Amino acid sequence: MTEENKPTSAMPAIADADFAMMEPREQLAALLRADMQGKPFSELSSVLFDHRGASIVGHILLDTLEEQGYSVDDFDAVGALTAAAVPLVGAMIQAAASRGEDLDGFVMDFVYPSIKGPSIAGRRVILLDSWLSEKSYVQTSSLVTLRNGNELSLDFGVVDAQGAEVVAVASLIGGVDMTDPTITVINPVNGESRELPFVEVFRESELRGPVPGGSGADEPAHGGSEPRD
Repeated sequence: MTEENKPTSAMPAIADADFAMMEPREQLAALLRADMQGKPFSELSSVLFDHRGASIVGHILLDTLEEQGYSVDDFDAVGALTAAAVPLVGAMIQAAASRGEDLDGFVMDFVYPSIKGPSIAGRRVILLDSWLSEKSYVQTSSLVTLRNGNELSLDFGVVDAQGAEVVAVASLIGGVDMTDPTITVINPVNGESRELPFVEVFRESELRGPVPGGSGADEPAHGGSEPRD
């Protein structure tokens, strides 16, 4: 394969020396910023399957939840709302195990309204996604948003029907920019409304900027999926 035909990464390069000097949270933020450049939305696969991001993201999720009042003693399992969140669930299970804690995971069944994984009956769970925003996007992959139908209500109803208690919803990137964000879900079975705490590891607004050690500021969003109101 010639040099000109070699595949290139979709993310701008971050200098190794600069990256090594960052704290883990700063490292993850730098990887996320690079992946987000020029995109209205991303499933963040190039970060979550990168050895640098995969090795720290589980610990950062656990740390952020604990900072918001949710230690591993406060929940028993974490569930992926979309396929994009599956690597996050695995990372959290491994990070918890390294701390001597037991944490199970599950995935929302995208075909039949159920879950895949160990039983969550009678257990406390946190629902997880890679990027949850108030915006809605037209795209081909599975995506949960916080309005325009609020797909989370269906997921909440499924988990509730399994006999589990939803403690909170968490996302690696959140696009709500609220001081104490909450999400209103309505159980589609019984019509009951409930407010769920929403934990954002990073706010979308704080990640929209130049890549540290990179080649410059973000370009306007273009190409790929287009936002809709």
